[in-house]
Amino acid sequence: MAEFIGKAVVAQGGGPTAVINQTLAGIVLRSKQCRQFSSLYGAIGGVRGIIEENFIDLASVSFGNLIAVANTPGAALKSTRDKPDGEYCRRIFDIFKKHDIRYFFYIGGNDSADTCRIINENANENNYDLRVYHVPKTIDNDLLVNDHTPGYGSAAKYVAQAFSGIDKDNESLGGVYIGVVMGRHAGFLTAASALAKKKEESAPHLVFLPEYSFNTEDFLEKISNIYSVSGRCVIAVSEGITDPSGCPVIASLSDKNKEYDSHGNVQLSGTGALGDMLSDLVKSKLGIKRVRSDTFGYLQRSFAGCVSPTDAKEARECGEMAVVFSSNVERDGSVTIVRTGEYEVEYELAPLAEIAGKTKLVPKEFYDPHRSMPTESFFRYARPLTGEMPICETLKARIIKVK
Repeated sequence: MAEFIGKAVVAQGGGPTAVINQTLAGIVLRSKQCRQFSSLYGAIGGVRGIIEENFIDLASVSFGNLIAVANTPGAALKSTRDKPDGEYCRRIFDIFKKHDIRYFFYIGGNDSADTCRIINENANENNYDLRVYHVPKTIDNDLLVNDHTPGYGSAAKYVAQAFSGIDKDNESLGGVYIGVVMGRHAGFLTAASALAKKKEESAPHLVFLPEYSFNTEDFLEKISNIYSVSGRCVIAVSEGITDPSGCPVIASLSDKNKEYDSHGNVQLSGTGALGDMLSDLVKSKLGIKRVRSDTFGYLQRSFAGCVSPTDAKEARECGEMAVVFSSNVERDGSVTIVRTGEYEVEYELAPLAEIAGKTKLVPKEFYDPHRSMPTESFFRYARPLTGEMPICETLKARIIKVK
Protein backbone atom coordinates (compact mmCIF):
# COMPACT_ATOMS: atom_id res chain seq x y z
CA MET A 1 0.00 0.00 0.00
CA ALA A 2 1.40 3.38 -1.03
CA GLU A 3 1.80 5.87 1.81
CA PHE A 4 -1.00 8.45 1.74
CA ILE A 5 -0.06 11.62 3.62
CA GLY A 6 -2.44 14.40 4.62
CA LYS A 7 -4.13 16.34 7.42
CA ALA A 8 -6.52 14.55 9.77
CA VAL A 9 -9.54 15.73 11.78
CA VAL A 10 -11.04 14.08 14.87
CA ALA A 11 -14.53 14.90 16.17
CA GLN A 12 -16.84 13.56 18.87
CA GLY A 13 -20.59 13.29 18.27
CA GLY A 14 -23.80 12.59 20.19
CA GLY A 15 -24.07 11.98 23.91
CA PRO A 16 -20.82 11.90 25.90
CA THR A 17 -19.77 8.84 27.91
CA ALA A 18 -17.38 7.96 30.70
CA VAL A 19 -14.81 6.61 28.20
CA ILE A 20 -15.20 8.58 24.96
CA ASN A 21 -12.01 10.49 25.78
CA GLN A 22 -10.13 7.18 25.97
CA THR A 23 -10.97 6.75 22.30
CA LEU A 24 -9.72 10.25 21.54
CA ALA A 25 -6.50 9.49 23.41
CA GLY A 26 -6.10 6.25 21.47
CA ILE A 27 -6.28 8.13 18.17
CA VAL A 28 -3.81 10.82 19.28
CA LEU A 29 -1.31 8.39 20.81
CA ARG A 30 -1.31 6.00 17.87
CA SER A 31 -1.05 8.89 15.39
CA LYS A 32 2.30 9.81 16.91
CA GLN A 33 3.61 6.45 15.72
CA CYS A 34 2.38 6.95 12.16
CA ARG A 35 3.72 9.16 9.39
CA GLN A 36 0.59 9.60 7.28
CA PHE A 37 -0.80 12.59 9.22
CA SER A 38 0.86 15.90 8.37
CA SER A 39 -1.36 17.53 11.05
CA LEU A 40 -3.94 16.25 13.53
CA TYR A 41 -6.84 18.62 14.18
CA GLY A 42 -9.56 18.35 16.80
CA ALA A 43 -12.96 19.82 15.87
CA ILE A 44 -14.49 21.65 18.84
CA GLY A 45 -18.22 20.93 19.00
CA GLY A 46 -18.47 17.88 16.76
CA VAL A 47 -19.41 18.33 13.11
CA ARG A 48 -20.66 21.86 13.85
CA GLY A 49 -17.08 22.69 14.85
CA ILE A 50 -15.94 21.57 11.41
CA ILE A 51 -18.38 23.86 9.62
CA GLU A 52 -17.42 26.73 11.90
CA GLU A 53 -13.72 25.90 11.36
CA ASN A 54 -13.18 25.70 15.11
CA PHE A 55 -10.07 23.52 15.35
CA ILE A 56 -7.30 22.80 17.84
CA ASP A 57 -3.91 21.17 17.28
CA LEU A 58 -4.11 17.76 18.96
CA ALA A 59 -0.44 17.09 18.28
CA SER A 60 0.40 19.91 20.70
CA VAL A 61 -1.29 18.19 23.67
CA SER A 62 1.23 16.88 26.22
CA PHE A 63 1.26 13.20 27.12
CA GLY A 64 0.38 13.91 30.75
CA ASN A 65 -2.57 16.11 29.83
CA LEU A 66 -3.82 13.58 27.28
CA ILE A 67 -3.79 10.71 29.79
CA ALA A 68 -5.54 12.84 32.42
CA VAL A 69 -8.22 13.75 29.87
CA ALA A 70 -8.53 10.09 28.83
CA ASN A 71 -9.54 9.27 32.41
CA THR A 72 -12.07 12.12 32.51
CA PRO A 73 -15.75 11.59 31.56
CA GLY A 74 -17.56 13.74 29.01
CA ALA A 75 -16.47 14.80 25.52
CA ALA A 76 -13.20 16.76 25.75
CA LEU A 77 -13.67 18.09 22.22
CA LYS A 78 -17.29 18.89 23.04
CA SER A 79 -20.12 17.43 21.00
CA THR A 80 -23.30 18.30 19.14
CA ARG A 81 -26.78 16.90 18.64
CA ASP A 82 -26.82 18.09 15.01
CA LYS A 83 -27.99 15.33 12.66
CA PRO A 84 -26.39 16.25 9.33
CA ASP A 85 -28.40 15.81 6.14
CA GLY A 86 -26.97 15.81 2.62
CA GLU A 87 -26.52 19.59 2.48
CA TYR A 88 -24.89 19.71 5.93
CA CYS A 89 -22.45 16.97 4.93
CA ARG A 90 -21.65 18.78 1.68
CA ARG A 91 -20.64 21.82 3.73
CA ILE A 92 -18.39 19.59 5.86
CA PHE A 93 -16.85 18.18 2.72
CA ASP A 94 -16.22 21.71 1.38
CA ILE A 95 -14.33 22.57 4.60
CA PHE A 96 -12.25 19.43 4.21
CA LYS A 97 -11.29 20.44 0.68
CA LYS A 98 -10.54 24.00 1.80
CA HIS A 99 -8.09 22.78 4.46
CA ASP A 100 -6.81 19.80 2.46
CA ILE A 101 -8.14 17.35 5.04
CA ARG A 102 -7.50 13.74 3.95
CA TYR A 103 -8.49 11.75 7.06
CA PHE A 104 -11.63 12.06 9.17
CA PHE A 105 -12.20 10.15 12.44
CA TYR A 106 -15.69 10.55 13.91
CA ILE A 107 -16.34 9.05 17.35
CA GLY A 108 -20.06 8.40 17.79
CA GLY A 109 -23.15 6.23 17.36
CA ASN A 110 -25.28 5.18 14.40
CA ASP A 111 -26.14 8.76 13.37
CA SER A 112 -22.42 9.58 13.37
CA ALA A 113 -21.79 6.54 11.19
CA ASP A 114 -24.41 7.82 8.77
CA THR A 115 -22.67 11.20 8.65
CA CYS A 116 -19.43 9.39 7.77
CA ARG A 117 -21.22 7.48 5.03
CA ILE A 118 -22.62 10.62 3.40
CA ILE A 119 -19.29 12.49 3.58
CA ASN A 120 -17.56 9.45 2.10
CA GLU A 121 -20.03 9.47 -0.81
CA ASN A 122 -19.34 13.18 -1.39
CA ALA A 123 -15.62 12.48 -1.60
CA ASN A 124 -16.11 9.59 -4.03
CA GLU A 125 -18.42 11.61 -6.27
CA ASN A 126 -15.85 14.42 -6.43
CA ASN A 127 -12.82 12.12 -6.89
CA TYR A 128 -11.30 13.56 -3.73
CA ASP A 129 -8.99 11.27 -1.77
CA LEU A 130 -10.47 11.20 1.73
CA ARG A 131 -10.37 8.34 4.24
CA VAL A 132 -13.38 8.35 6.57
CA TYR A 133 -13.49 6.26 9.76
CA HIS A 134 -16.36 5.89 12.18
CA VAL A 135 -15.19 4.95 15.69
CA PRO A 136 -17.93 3.39 17.87
CA LYS A 137 -19.40 5.05 20.95
CA THR A 138 -22.80 4.75 22.58
CA ILE A 139 -24.16 3.81 25.99
CA ASP A 140 -27.23 2.41 24.19
CA ASN A 141 -25.09 -0.47 22.84
CA ASP A 142 -27.19 -0.43 19.68
CA LEU A 143 -24.64 -0.50 16.82
CA LEU A 144 -25.05 -3.37 14.39
CA VAL A 145 -22.12 -5.71 13.69
CA ASN A 146 -20.53 -4.81 17.06
CA ASP A 147 -20.76 -7.31 19.92
CA HIS A 148 -20.93 -4.25 22.19
CA THR A 149 -19.88 -0.61 22.10
CA PRO A 150 -17.55 1.59 24.18
CA GLY A 151 -19.53 3.55 26.74
CA TYR A 152 -22.03 0.80 27.42
CA GLY A 153 -19.98 -1.14 29.97
CA SER A 154 -19.48 1.86 32.26
CA ALA A 155 -23.08 3.07 31.95
CA ALA A 156 -24.31 -0.48 32.61
CA LYS A 157 -22.08 -0.66 35.68
CA TYR A 158 -23.60 2.57 37.00
CA VAL A 159 -27.17 1.40 36.40
CA ALA A 160 -26.53 -2.00 37.99
CA GLN A 161 -24.90 -0.48 41.07
CA ALA A 162 -27.66 2.12 41.39
CA PHE A 163 -30.35 -0.56 41.44
CA SER A 164 -28.30 -2.60 43.90
CA GLY A 165 -28.40 0.36 46.29
CA ILE A 166 -32.05 1.05 45.52
CA ASP A 167 -32.78 -2.57 46.45
CA LYS A 168 -31.44 -2.09 49.99
CA ASP A 169 -33.16 1.31 50.34
CA ASN A 170 -36.49 -0.12 49.25
CA GLU A 171 -36.00 -3.20 51.43
CA SER A 172 -35.65 -0.90 54.45
CA LEU A 173 -38.95 0.94 54.08
CA GLY A 174 -40.99 -0.96 51.53
CA GLY A 175 -43.21 0.47 48.83
CA VAL A 176 -42.88 0.68 45.06
CA TYR A 177 -39.95 2.26 43.26
CA ILE A 178 -39.74 2.95 39.52
CA GLY A 179 -36.42 3.82 37.88
CA VAL A 180 -36.52 5.18 34.32
CA VAL A 181 -33.38 4.29 32.35
CA MET A 182 -32.14 5.63 28.99
CA GLY A 183 -32.92 3.72 25.81
CA ARG A 184 -35.29 4.91 23.07
CA HIS A 185 -35.32 1.74 20.94
CA ALA A 186 -32.81 -0.66 22.51
CA GLY A 187 -33.10 -1.93 26.08
CA PHE A 188 -29.54 -3.07 26.78
CA LEU A 189 -28.99 -0.41 29.43
CA THR A 190 -32.29 -1.06 31.19
CA ALA A 191 -31.54 -4.79 31.21
CA ALA A 192 -28.27 -3.98 33.01
CA SER A 193 -30.33 -2.96 36.05
CA ALA A 194 -30.43 -6.65 37.01
CA LEU A 195 -26.69 -7.37 36.68
CA ALA A 196 -26.02 -7.10 40.45
CA LYS A 197 -29.16 -9.07 41.38
CA LYS A 198 -28.06 -11.99 43.57
CA LYS A 199 -31.34 -13.55 44.71
CA GLU A 200 -34.87 -13.90 43.34
CA GLU A 201 -36.22 -11.56 45.99
CA SER A 202 -33.58 -8.90 45.23
CA ALA A 203 -34.34 -5.89 43.06
CA PRO A 204 -35.16 -5.12 40.38
CA HIS A 205 -38.23 -7.32 40.51
CA LEU A 206 -39.48 -6.25 37.08
CA VAL A 207 -37.68 -4.91 34.00
CA PHE A 208 -39.48 -3.44 30.98
CA LEU A 209 -37.67 -2.98 27.66
CA PRO A 210 -38.68 -0.92 24.59
CA GLU A 211 -38.46 -3.97 22.31
CA TYR A 212 -41.65 -5.32 23.88
CA SER A 213 -45.09 -3.65 23.98
CA PHE A 214 -45.90 -2.14 27.35
CA ASN A 215 -49.33 -3.15 28.62
CA THR A 216 -50.56 -1.20 31.65
CA GLU A 217 -52.78 -4.03 32.87
CA ASP A 218 -49.87 -6.48 32.79
CA PHE A 219 -47.64 -3.88 34.47
CA LEU A 220 -50.10 -3.36 37.33
CA GLU A 221 -50.87 -7.04 37.78
CA LYS A 222 -47.21 -8.00 38.10
CA ILE A 223 -46.55 -5.21 40.61
CA SER A 224 -49.60 -6.23 42.63
CA ASN A 225 -48.52 -9.88 42.76
CA ILE A 226 -45.01 -9.02 43.98
CA TYR A 227 -46.14 -6.32 46.42
CA SER A 228 -48.76 -8.57 48.00
CA VAL A 229 -46.04 -11.04 49.01
CA SER A 230 -43.21 -8.78 50.18
CA GLY A 231 -44.72 -5.31 50.62
CA ARG A 232 -42.34 -3.89 48.07
CA CYS A 233 -41.49 -3.86 44.37
CA VAL A 234 -38.65 -2.24 42.40
CA ILE A 235 -39.10 -1.72 38.66
CA ALA A 236 -36.65 -0.71 35.93
CA VAL A 237 -38.34 0.87 32.91
CA SER A 238 -36.81 1.98 29.65
CA GLU A 239 -37.62 5.56 28.69
CA GLY A 240 -38.59 4.25 25.23
CA ILE A 241 -41.37 1.84 26.23
CA THR A 242 -44.25 1.87 23.74
CA ASP A 243 -47.89 0.87 23.92
CA PRO A 244 -49.32 -1.95 21.74
CA SER A 245 -49.83 0.52 18.89
CA GLY A 246 -46.13 1.41 18.89
CA CYS A 247 -46.63 4.88 20.35
CA PRO A 248 -44.22 5.95 23.16
CA VAL A 249 -46.01 5.63 26.49
CA ILE A 250 -44.78 9.09 27.47
CA ALA A 251 -46.64 10.53 24.46
CA SER A 252 -49.94 9.62 26.10
CA LEU A 253 -49.40 12.67 28.33
CA SER A 254 -51.23 15.83 27.39
CA ASP A 255 -49.72 17.84 24.53
CA LYS A 256 -48.69 20.66 26.84
CA ASN A 257 -46.29 18.31 28.64
CA LYS A 258 -44.65 16.95 25.51
CA GLU A 259 -41.15 18.05 24.61
CA TYR A 260 -39.30 17.32 21.38
CA ASP A 261 -35.59 16.90 20.68
CA SER A 262 -33.59 18.41 17.80
CA HIS A 263 -34.52 15.43 15.59
CA GLY A 264 -38.27 15.95 16.08
CA ASN A 265 -38.67 12.94 18.38
CA VAL A 266 -40.70 13.09 21.58
CA GLN A 267 -38.21 14.03 24.32
CA LEU A 268 -37.62 10.99 26.52
CA SER A 269 -34.65 12.13 28.59
CA GLY A 270 -34.34 15.18 30.80
CA THR A 271 -37.88 14.91 32.11
CA GLY A 272 -39.46 12.99 34.95
CA ALA A 273 -42.83 12.82 33.21
CA LEU A 274 -42.80 9.08 32.48
CA GLY A 275 -41.81 8.14 36.03
CA ASP A 276 -44.42 10.49 37.48
CA MET A 277 -47.10 9.10 35.19
CA LEU A 278 -46.34 5.48 36.07
CA SER A 279 -46.17 6.33 39.79
CA ASP A 280 -49.58 8.00 39.63
CA LEU A 281 -50.92 4.96 37.79
CA VAL A 282 -49.74 2.59 40.53
CA LYS A 283 -51.12 4.82 43.29
CA SER A 284 -54.52 5.28 41.70
CA LYS A 285 -55.07 1.72 40.46
CA LEU A 286 -53.44 -0.30 43.24
CA GLY A 287 -53.98 2.03 46.17
CA ILE A 288 -50.33 1.84 47.25
CA LYS A 289 -49.36 5.03 49.05
CA ARG A 290 -45.56 4.78 49.09
CA VAL A 291 -44.62 4.99 45.40
CA ARG A 292 -41.50 6.81 44.23
CA SER A 293 -39.78 7.26 40.86
CA ASP A 294 -36.47 8.57 39.54
CA THR A 295 -35.34 9.40 36.02
CA PHE A 296 -31.65 8.51 35.76
CA GLY A 297 -31.10 11.02 32.96
CA TYR A 298 -27.54 12.20 32.31
CA LEU A 299 -26.16 10.55 35.45
CA GLN A 300 -25.77 7.20 33.71
CA ARG A 301 -23.73 8.59 30.81
CA SER A 302 -20.66 10.18 32.35
CA PHE A 303 -20.64 9.29 36.04
CA ALA A 304 -17.14 9.89 37.41
CA GLY A 305 -15.66 7.07 39.47
CA CYS A 306 -17.86 4.37 37.93
CA VAL A 307 -15.83 3.28 34.93
CA SER A 308 -15.53 -0.32 33.80
CA PRO A 309 -11.86 -1.23 33.27
CA THR A 310 -12.84 -3.34 30.27
CA ASP A 311 -14.78 -0.43 28.79
CA ALA A 312 -11.90 2.02 29.23
CA LYS A 313 -9.38 -0.39 27.71
CA GLU A 314 -11.52 -1.20 24.69
CA ALA A 315 -12.47 2.44 24.10
CA ARG A 316 -8.76 3.31 23.90
CA GLU A 317 -8.07 0.36 21.60
CA CYS A 318 -10.91 1.36 19.25
CA GLY A 319 -9.21 4.72 18.73
CA GLU A 320 -5.84 3.10 18.19
CA MET A 321 -7.25 0.59 15.71
CA ALA A 322 -8.94 3.35 13.71
CA VAL A 323 -5.50 4.83 13.06
CA VAL A 324 -4.01 1.40 12.33
CA PHE A 325 -6.74 0.73 9.75
CA SER A 326 -6.13 4.14 8.19
CA SER A 327 -2.49 3.15 7.72
CA ASN A 328 -2.96 -0.38 6.45
CA VAL A 329 -6.35 -0.57 4.72
CA GLU A 330 -7.19 1.28 1.53
CA ARG A 331 -10.87 1.74 2.36
CA ASP A 332 -13.15 3.64 4.68
CA GLY A 333 -15.25 1.99 7.37
CA SER A 334 -16.45 1.63 10.92
CA VAL A 335 -14.30 0.06 13.62
CA THR A 336 -16.19 -2.86 15.17
CA ILE A 337 -15.71 -5.00 18.28
CA VAL A 338 -15.95 -8.76 17.78
CA ARG A 339 -16.09 -11.13 20.77
CA THR A 340 -13.99 -14.28 20.67
CA GLY A 341 -13.52 -17.18 23.11
CA GLU A 342 -14.67 -16.99 26.73
CA TYR A 343 -14.02 -13.27 26.69
CA GLU A 344 -11.57 -11.73 24.27
CA VAL A 345 -12.17 -9.17 21.56
CA GLU A 346 -10.84 -8.45 18.11
CA TYR A 347 -11.29 -5.30 16.04
CA GLU A 348 -12.46 -5.32 12.45
CA LEU A 349 -13.37 -2.69 9.87
CA ALA A 350 -16.96 -2.94 8.61
CA PRO A 351 -18.49 -1.04 5.69
CA LEU A 352 -20.09 2.21 6.85
CA ALA A 353 -23.42 1.24 5.26
CA GLU A 354 -23.71 -1.76 7.60
CA ILE A 355 -23.71 0.51 10.68
CA ALA A 356 -25.08 3.84 9.49
CA GLY A 357 -28.53 4.82 10.70
CA LYS A 358 -29.41 1.32 11.91
CA THR A 359 -30.30 0.05 15.39
CA LYS A 360 -29.37 -3.23 17.07
CA LEU A 361 -32.06 -4.47 19.44
CA VAL A 362 -31.84 -6.74 22.49
CA PRO A 363 -31.83 -10.36 21.20
CA LYS A 364 -34.89 -12.42 22.16
CA GLU A 365 -32.77 -14.90 24.10
CA PHE A 366 -31.66 -12.07 26.42
CA TYR A 367 -35.12 -11.34 27.85
CA ASP A 368 -38.11 -13.23 29.24
CA PRO A 369 -41.26 -11.10 28.65
CA HIS A 370 -43.41 -13.35 30.83
CA ARG A 371 -41.21 -12.72 33.88
CA SER A 372 -40.28 -9.21 32.70
CA MET A 373 -36.67 -10.04 33.49
CA PRO A 374 -33.35 -10.43 31.60
CA THR A 375 -32.19 -14.02 31.18
CA GLU A 376 -29.00 -15.80 32.17
CA SER A 377 -27.85 -15.44 28.54
CA PHE A 378 -27.88 -11.67 28.96
CA PHE A 379 -25.97 -11.88 32.24
CA ARG A 380 -23.25 -14.02 30.62
CA TYR A 381 -23.06 -11.48 27.81
CA ALA A 382 -22.94 -8.31 29.92
CA ARG A 383 -20.97 -9.21 33.06
CA PRO A 384 -17.54 -9.20 31.36
CA LEU A 385 -18.27 -5.68 30.12
CA THR A 386 -18.93 -4.13 33.53
CA GLY A 387 -16.44 -5.88 35.83
CA GLU A 388 -16.97 -6.63 39.50
CA MET A 389 -19.93 -5.25 41.41
CA PRO A 390 -20.00 -4.26 45.11
CA ILE A 391 -21.63 -6.87 47.31
CA CYS A 392 -24.67 -5.77 49.33
CA GLU A 393 -25.25 -8.10 52.25
CA THR A 394 -28.21 -8.91 54.49
CA LEU A 395 -28.08 -9.51 58.25
CA LYS A 396 -28.03 -13.19 59.12
CA ALA A 397 -28.83 -13.59 62.79
CA ARG A 398 -30.69 -15.93 65.07
CA ILE A 399 -34.23 -14.85 65.93
CA ILE A 400 -34.82 -14.38 69.62
CA LYS A 401 -37.92 -16.17 70.79
CA VAL A 402 -39.76 -14.21 73.42
CA LYS A 403 -41.80 -16.22 75.94
